[in-house]
Amino acid sequence: MTFIDPRLTERRNPRTADIDLASPLEIVDLINTEDRTIPDVVATQREAIARAIDKAEATFRDGGRLFYVGARTSGRLGVLDASETTPTYGTDPEMVQGIIAGGPKALTRSQEGAEDRIESAVEDLSERGVRAGDFVIGIAASGTTPYVRRALEYARSVGASTGLVACSPPPQDTLDVVDILILPITGPEVVTGSTRMKAGTATKLVLNMITSGAMIRLGKTYGNLMVDLRATNNKLKDRSERILMEVCELGRTEARALLEAAGGTVKTAIVMHFLSINRDAAERTLEDAGGVIRRVVRRPPPPVRPLQK
Repeated sequence: MTFIDPRLTERRNPRTADIDLASPLEIVDLINTEDRTIPDVVATQREAIARAIDKAEATFRDGGRLFYVGARTSGRLGVLDASETTPTYGTDPEMVQGIIAGGPKALTRSQEGAEDRIESAVEDLSERGVRAGDFVIGIAASGTTPYVRRALEYARSVGASTGLVACSPPPQDTLDVVDILILPITGPEVVTGSTRMKAGTATKLVLNMITSGAMIRLGKTYGNLMVDLRATNNKLKDRSERILMEVCELGRTEARALLEAAGGTVKTAIVMHFLSINRDAAERTLEDAGGVIRRVVRRPPPPVRPLQK
């Protein structure tokens, strides 16, 4: 009988076996050396991530929703990514949702055994009304989390599309209910089994790509400018006005007035300005163009100014 765990994320890392004897600077160097491998590992999954972006875009355009499902660190990362899409891209909070084993309390305090109560996964997805046309992405660093596997089984049973982000090869019974597998193999952690480290970093990169990629495809940016944000606080109002000043070549006062006329939405304001139309007409025009500004104004955003040293 072997004591070696078959899950790669649970193996011991020979490069950090003496980390308990290291100085603070040596600890920094050891962790940083491991972390620098992560972007290349994520890059090996570029085609799978692109398929997930494509599926998410299609899901949103058809009125479906994206759900992230995970336990512990994986669940927290899913909730984080989901919660940030609304302020960044002006989306309805229902559009991207994060579900964590153990519920909201698990975001700040460990809920022991939550990931093993598999039927709670069905209850959690049922409560959110997961249905055909939705896209459910499980997140499981080890690839073996029972809660995540059951959630994917349930999602498949109601006709939803499924995906999985894992950092260790999942078992066949999990693969059988996954449409899109994203598998960045990050290897043994600096501290054995601490998947909030390399696996967590890789997962964060992947989730960023999926939601950001889908939102870009939906027309939430103009070039790389964040134009579908809503000016709901002073910071966002300032950013919104600055975008309009740059794109439309306006002064601050004119940009502020235009933003107000557009209901605080930068994208609508840009279309109103370049087409000389009112808010209602701008919103209809954008909807007809799938939300993509370039299809409407037929011009690129202003060139990027060189970075100041």
